[in-house]
Amino acid sequence: MNIHTRVKSKRTEHHLGAERDHFDKQQLSSISKAINNTETPVKEKHARRIILGTHREKGAYTFWSYSQGFPLGSSSILCWKFCHVLHKILRDGHRNVLQDCMRHHGSLAEYGKLWSHLHDKYGQLVALYIKLLCTKMEFHVKHTEIPPNLEVKDEVLERAAGTDINNVFQLTVEVFDYMDAELKLAETVLRQLNSSIAVTSLTSGQCRLAPLIQVVQDCSQLYHFNVKLLFKLHACLPADTLQGHRDRFREQFSSLKNFFNRAREMVYFKRLIQIPRLPDSPPNFLHAASLAKHVKLVVVIPEEDDQQDDDDDDPEPLIEVDIFDQAFGPPNGGFDERDLQIESLKSELELLRADLEKVKTEAQRYVTQLKSQINSLEAELEEQRIHKQRALVENEQLRMELEATRRRSAEHESLQGTFLEAERRAQSTEQRYNKLKEKHTELVASHAELLRKSADTVKMLSVTQQTQEEVERTKQQLSFEVERVKQEADMKMEEQKFEMERLKRELDEKMAEVTRVKATLQSSEMTSFEMNSSMTALQAEKERLMRSVREKEAELSSLRQEAQLQQSSLQQERERSSRELGELQGKLREKTSVEEQMKKKLSDEQFALLQGTIAEAENIIQDAVAKLDDPLHIRCTSSPDYLINRAEATLSSIDKMKKGHGDYLRNMEDAGGLLRSLTQFSHLAADTIVNGSATAHMAPTDQADCLTENCRGCATQSLQYLKELKSKNTLQRADPASVRLIVQKILHLGQELRPKGMDIRQDELGDLVDKEMAATSAAIEEAVRRIDEMMNQARKDTSGAKLEVNESILNSCTDLMKAIRMLVIASTDLQKEIVEGGKGGASIREFYARNSRWTEGLISAAKAVGWGATELVDSADKVVLHTGKYEELIVCSHEIAASTAQLVAASKVKADRSSKRLGVLQQASRHVNEMAAKVMASTKTGQENLEDKEPMDFSGMSLIKLKKEEMESQVKVLELETQLENERLRLGELRKKHYDLAGVPMEQVSERNGDTPSPVQQPRSLNMSPKPSKPPLGKKPTLSQKPNIPSKSGFK
Repeated sequence: MNIHTRVKSKRTEHHLGAERDHFDKQQLSSISKAINNTETPVKEKHARRIILGTHREKGAYTFWSYSQGFPLGSSSILCWKFCHVLHKILRDGHRNVLQDCMRHHGSLAEYGKLWSHLHDKYGQLVALYIKLLCTKMEFHVKHTEIPPNLEVKDEVLERAAGTDINNVFQLTVEVFDYMDAELKLAETVLRQLNSSIAVTSLTSGQCRLAPLIQVVQDCSQLYHFNVKLLFKLHACLPADTLQGHRDRFREQFSSLKNFFNRAREMVYFKRLIQIPRLPDSPPNFLHAASLAKHVKLVVVIPEEDDQQDDDDDDPEPLIEVDIFDQAFGPPNGGFDERDLQIESLKSELELLRADLEKVKTEAQRYVTQLKSQINSLEAELEEQRIHKQRALVENEQLRMELEATRRRSAEHESLQGTFLEAERRAQSTEQRYNKLKEKHTELVASHAELLRKSADTVKMLSVTQQTQEEVERTKQQLSFEVERVKQEADMKMEEQKFEMERLKRELDEKMAEVTRVKATLQSSEMTSFEMNSSMTALQAEKERLMRSVREKEAELSSLRQEAQLQQSSLQQERERSSRELGELQGKLREKTSVEEQMKKKLSDEQFALLQGTIAEAENIIQDAVAKLDDPLHIRCTSSPDYLINRAEATLSSIDKMKKGHGDYLRNMEDAGGLLRSLTQFSHLAADTIVNGSATAHMAPTDQADCLTENCRGCATQSLQYLKELKSKNTLQRADPASVRLIVQKILHLGQELRPKGMDIRQDELGDLVDKEMAATSAAIEEAVRRIDEMMNQARKDTSGAKLEVNESILNSCTDLMKAIRMLVIASTDLQKEIVEGGKGGASIREFYARNSRWTEGLISAAKAVGWGATELVDSADKVVLHTGKYEELIVCSHEIAASTAQLVAASKVKADRSSKRLGVLQQASRHVNEMAAKVMASTKTGQENLEDKEPMDFSGMSLIKLKKEEMESQVKVLELETQLENERLRLGELRKKHYDLAGVPMEQVSERNGDTPSPVQQPRSLNMSPKPSKPPLGKKPTLSQKPNIPSKSGFK
């Protein structure tokens, strides 16, 4: 890097620092002037500077750094104006502003809670405004495709909603909440203020009204979102399901229309915003064609030139051009041609950008003025049309009056004075008619002039578009210059890459040195191995010397005489051998001590590993216990089957842990088995605790409390056992028996919570499905046969109106049986397709056993259809024989429709959405519902035709007799109402008892009581008898809970 480059770098840093100081001062000035304790509205120029600052620094860091110093918790007016500025920044600021604001979401919510408890005239407004801002930030963080200004195309809204109808439903609810927050703030502000000119013209009133401009902009877009989403929901869901949505939309429509009408009447808003008009009535979502009549609301804000005060700083342009200064720095006083060229390009670029900004501003202002002019011309044209209509109506009235006058004059020719007066009136009427005709001609001419002005306006708009195209070409030229400067900057990046390569080479040298150090360590290990080999050799040498000593002693005894001659030399040899033996013994003792130290070190390391594993196991179990009290864990649920699986695995891990403990006590130098078993036990025990708590969320209260306490006890005993393993003093007596005992209790509770249907062997489910489907088909065939017999018997025994009623009822029952037969056939075909597609290499029985819950749902559904068909035929037989009630036939129709819906839901759980057989099944289900409705209609019609209603004749009663009869009738009405209430209570108790006998917890009964359950949630007991037990009235069982199946003894 040369001197020239360093000088330019320093100048660049100095220039950037000065520019940053100027920017900070300007932002601080604008923020302090916009957010203060004065009860005046925020000036648009200060808010615009703050918004431009967010675009310059690509975020709201500066705004929040200054705003954190404001006393938002002590001044309500200051907090109100802060919320107004924050709302503007979220709508018009840089896209990164949302992320910066979310970092302060918590503190902002705390301020909202504070002001909601203070009785200040602005306190409630501030609390509602903060709630609105928090809702706005949460919504747009969740749905990033929709910007905070809500101005998106319909395609973007469709993409955000997605194709899943559940996501569309959830998005609609969130938009409703968003709109409620907006309307609540607007209604509260308007309720505090009077809409008269005197209040809205004061600065105190304008301070409260100013944020409603942003509320109007948000509400117009949210209204459009609601209409689009509701039409989409009605295209996919039944109308009854969306009744709540439609009611909520009507309430919001009424509130929004009231808000727009009141705001449109205020003088303050007339010069700041053009508020759109809502239609007279909300859209009809039940007719898809109404969507074409919907017109998107457009809010127009006229551009106004703010009068700059003398004490304000000059506003900065929207685009800052510092690219050349950042890349090369200002000139250094030399005569470098390259610097001069850069400086000239910079000046030209500044001029072009200033011109571009002016052209854009003028074009935008011109477009806004043209739009305002078009709106005013259209309003004037509409007013002229109204005047024309009024004139025509008045003319017609005058013509009618003239004709009446002429008739009266013809009838009273004798009265000359009256005739003359009528003639004068006729002449004055003619004069008024001529004047109205002239006025009509003037209106027509004015209308033509307005049309010509509209054409001129369109021409002016085309000229403006051409100007914008020229601006785009200028922008392209500027981008070309910027690209050239970027290329020169890339050359500097190449130099930096060269420096990085040099550093990489140095790093490679360091890595080679590290490799050499590793090789040295390996050589030292080889040396240690050689020392061990030498010790072995010395040991062998020692044994050889011992043998030599024994040989010497034998020679000494045999050569005693020679020993006297060689005594001196032998003594020396003995001393030398003794010294060598002592040295060898010392080395042996040293080696023995080293081995003892290594064993002790190994034992300490193994115990340290054990302690670390125990500490980690304690953390895992403590984390599982903490989840028992976590509010978020309350939503989690688990099945008793999975809890049993976890508990059995935990018991197995306890056995392994006990075995590993014994191995470790026998050999303290090897703790591998204990460490592995401890790790497995901690995870399985934590899993058992968490799933036990999750299972307790769906269990009855007593069993849930017992299961939760046992989970806590399991954690306590596990932690106590781990604590004993952690200390050397208690390591010997540590025993997991208490842990085993409490896990066995959890296992026992899980087995008690299992549904009763678990007693059926899995391999019997496949055969049971086929048997039940066959039994259902046979029951339907028998029902059709019996209906034919009843039809023939009714034709023999009855005639006239009764025969017509019986034929109508039996024909509708026959059609219903045929529809059910087609439904059963379609369900069987779809079931075979599911089994063939999902079994893979397994057999059909194995597939049914693997999907036991789905299989039992099919069994329950088939049983319900068979029972419904049998009961419907019995009820129809009683009605034809006049021994039964028409209401029984209606109830049976309801029941069989619910049963077929259960069969459809059970069949389509595992079906492919694109399956043709699934479509056939759904069509058959709709046909069954239509036939069931036909049965109910024919039954009600027949009942009305056969009922004899005697006329009520009270002509012979006196006043006192009539009063007495009225009192007796009231008494009978009260008695019947009491009987009805008692019968409803009895029905509820019967349903509870049915749930109790079926093994369903009473908590689920209380939750479902009074609500229509989902299609296969109703438990039904299964029998092999041809006529199963009756399910509860009007209830559909659901697939979310496994149906209860009796024990295997019921199938013998």
